[in-house]
Amino acid sequence: MSINRDGTYTGFIKVQFKLARPVSLPPPRKTTLVQDGGWLQYKGLKRCTSFYLPKDTTKHLHISSQTRVREVIEALLNKFTVVDNPAKFALFERGERDNQMYQRKLSDDERPLRLRLCAGPSEQVLSFVLKENETGEVNWDAFSLPELSNFLRILQREEEDHVRQIAQRYAIARQKITEALENISTPG
Repeated sequence: MSINRDGTYTGFIKVQFKLARPVSLPPPRKTTLVQDGGWLQYKGLKRCTSFYLPKDTTKHLHISSQTRVREVIEALLNKFTVVDNPAKFALFERGERDNQMYQRKLSDDERPLRLRLCAGPSEQVLSFVLKENETGEVNWDAFSLPELSNFLRILQREEEDHVRQIAQRYAIARQKITEALENISTPG
């Protein structure tokens, strides 16, 4: 860390990503050639790409002691060029006390670099994790139409898999019952 003349300081924090949902990236920078009134112009593509970040992705971020949690989330999303609404995400502190792991959601006004300084350098005492904001209620207005379509497709696949598993269990049970009935000797 380095101290500035005004009493603030700057340093690095390490943030681990633990995202369960896909994130959206801006359209690729590929362009197409279009003729417009005799002139050739390049037009960009307008489709976002959604994908899952690899599990346990980490990013180091250089911030100031005045940087708040909301700004950290926005900076992290900018580093990965994620275009999702920052309100979908929350920063958590994770640590260990008395051989017990704990996790706490940080409020938007907290300052992560100050927390890091007070906790010391050990990541077992304090580490930062970016996760989906789990408020209990889903703000569906925050999602784009392609994201909502993706959710519907994912839910439909999960439902089909669940139905297939149940049908398979019943088919196995039916087969066992049929075999058991065949093995029962009829009296007489």
